[in-house]
Amino acid sequence: MTANQLTLWYLVASVCFILALKGLSSPTTARRGNYFGIAGMTIAVLTTVAVVARGRIDLILMAMLVGGTLGAIVARRVEMTQMPELVAAMHSLVGMAAVLIAIAAVNNPASFGIVRSAGEPMPMGNKLELFIGTFVGAVTFSGSVIAFGKLAGLGKHFRLFSSAPVVFPGQHWLNLALGLVMIGFGAAFFLAGGQAWTPFAVMTAIAFLLGVLIIIPIGGADMPVVISMLNSYSGWAAAGIGFSLNNSMLIVAGSLVGSSGAILSYIMCKAMNRSFISVILGGFGAAEGTAVAGGEQKTVRSGSAEDAAFLMANAETVVIVPGYGLAVARAQHAVKEMALKLAEKGVNVRYAIHPVAGRMPGHMNVLLAEAEVPYEQVLEMEDINADFGTTDVVLVLGANDVVNPLAYQKGSPIYGMPVLDVHKARTVLVNKRSMAAGYAGLDNPLFYMDKTMMVFGDAKKVVEDMLKALH
Repeated sequence: MTANQLTLWYLVASVCFILALKGLSSPTTARRGNYFGIAGMTIAVLTTVAVVARGRIDLILMAMLVGGTLGAIVARRVEMTQMPELVAAMHSLVGMAAVLIAIAAVNNPASFGIVRSAGEPMPMGNKLELFIGTFVGAVTFSGSVIAFGKLAGLGKHFRLFSSAPVVFPGQHWLNLALGLVMIGFGAAFFLAGGQAWTPFAVMTAIAFLLGVLIIIPIGGADMPVVISMLNSYSGWAAAGIGFSLNNSMLIVAGSLVGSSGAILSYIMCKAMNRSFISVILGGFGAAEGTAVAGGEQKTVRSGSAEDAAFLMANAETVVIVPGYGLAVARAQHAVKEMALKLAEKGVNVRYAIHPVAGRMPGHMNVLLAEAEVPYEQVLEMEDINADFGTTDVVLVLGANDVVNPLAYQKGSPIYGMPVLDVHKARTVLVNKRSMAAGYAGLDNPLFYMDKTMMVFGDAKKVVEDMLKALH
């Protein structure tokens, strides 16, 4: 393959990736966006295979076969509720790939075209690129492993993965010291004349440790931002290595992922009234995980699924707020059927989506799209918040933190975080398995209001009972 042909095919793949991001920006075009992404990655992989066909193509094909098989198995078995963990795991693989490529490049720069012959000093520009790619890749890997453990609930076995913040005195000073030491060894690697394995290895090890220390103090409420942030990191790691390998496809794809992830992280922080810098440094972790004092002594008003169905059937407007409890129970299809039945009775049914509901950005949108809920019925927080005051009934399914009015209380760990104002509705129905606190570890005063009726049980079973009562 000539250089012009290589550039042309990589350009086509890049255009496909750009169209994929454009398509994924809207639920109505998301399927098309996925098709563009698949096409772009297929073209990029086949082009790369054609370039290296003169080498050990058997090893490349074997690696593709093993990786493709594992990916297909995981894709078929993973539940929608496990998607956040899967995303974190994928980010970790991208980070580790960047580190391994950097190690190979430092070991044999001639094989990557960085130098003309073995023993020739590596250009400083390439060393800087390898330093950045290795640092970001290592932080991405270890940070994603911690995020995976937090999302998978491994905290009950290992405190390091606790959804509550893991903090200790002098934590930020330690992170600062390690960061400075890592930069110092990176400078030593940058200025060294030979391969300089010792400073490179120490720098890499510290970067792995920093990834752990940066993520462990981040509490459950900020995990959607962490997922988005790590997505951005993985893109920048790939782009950094792309410069070292002189691979335009890696640079373009990595930059697209890195920039889109950074923009999404900003949107998530804005939706949570968080400072992005504070989140990635664990600045909001220490205050989380503390429930409202005295919440356990309060009383709640509970009712049955039949009671809830009666209230909704006699309402003019109903807003459904999906949360992680709906995802765990896989109740989205039953919810759609219930909404259709209410619509037959003349009830105006809409869905309210908080930007960070669930465990990752867009989690609830994906679930509702899977159940083929009409897009026009699904409204974002800023589009529906003003309507709660005139809404007859709100049905909250497994959501906690995103409907918590503590966000308006000074001194609260989530003070200032924009939430869905369901507490302004005339009647609030809340489905939960128990009175346990949400992922952020906070009690919710909404559950104790006179206008609120709790309906305890599995979301799918409760909604199915509501549907039966409506029939």
